[in-house]
Amino acid sequence: MIDLSIIIVSFNTKKLTVDCLKSIEKEESGLDIEVIVVDNNSSDGSREALRQLKTKNLKLITIFNNENLGYAKANNQGIKIAKGKYILLLNSDTLVHKDSLGELVKFARKTPDAGVIGSKLLNIDGSLQNSCFHFPTIKNVILEYFLGKKGLFDKYAPSGKDPTVVDAVVGASFLITPPAKERVGVLDERYFAYFEDIDYCRQTWKKGLKVYYLPTSVITHYHGATFKKLANEAERWKKLIPSSKIYHGLIKHYLINAIIWLGQKWQKYLQKQK
Repeated sequence: MIDLSIIIVSFNTKKLTVDCLKSIEKEESGLDIEVIVVDNNSSDGSREALRQLKTKNLKLITIFNNENLGYAKANNQGIKIAKGKYILLLNSDTLVHKDSLGELVKFARKTPDAGVIGSKLLNIDGSLQNSCFHFPTIKNVILEYFLGKKGLFDKYAPSGKDPTVVDAVVGASFLITPPAKERVGVLDERYFAYFEDIDYCRQTWKKGLKVYYLPTSVITHYHGATFKKLANEAERWKKLIPSSKIYHGLIKHYLINAIIWLGQKWQKYLQKQK
């Protein structure tokens, strides 16, 4: 049986995708790996580059869509044909460090309650990239915006070298274990982009499994290179709204945003009183 199936969704990231594949080939963990690249109708020559790519030690499978199906649905295309025991959702804008895939699988094998495992992410300059979430609950929004407990709505990275249990990890390097695949299944295809990773982590916890951050698995992440193709920086926040409504439900979506708005007003008022 194949040890690991890596699913990479490609959308107009030709060079990044090819570089990612080359980094996987050089990773040297000794695992039996297949890589499934799902291209969401790129127009930058990605298809041609993938067809022409020569790999020596990599089982490479390609799926070419005739339209952009979104991140969740494209990943599910790969998951449904994957033959590996473990499944890694890997962004196309990543570079895999030596033995990082081996570290993920080794930890998963010895941790039966693991449902999702996220790698330690680095920026391209080598600095640490925050990649863990607290769940955006009503309780947490009140704690942060009214009771002064900072950081509950910001991404963070646990300190230290040991594996850490967290609420959720970002989907840039996102290992799904066999128990999670069996109990949770595939990604929710209602999400075109954003929130599909935190939603999967939420479902993982609901099914009695845990989410781990694994700092011994190191991945460089160009952070947002794929999603920059969907909208410019000024407009990108608008892309979050449909996914937020799906994740929270309409009532909680508007309630959380109302609490944030009121909390920001309250904090400004307190600042003026000082």
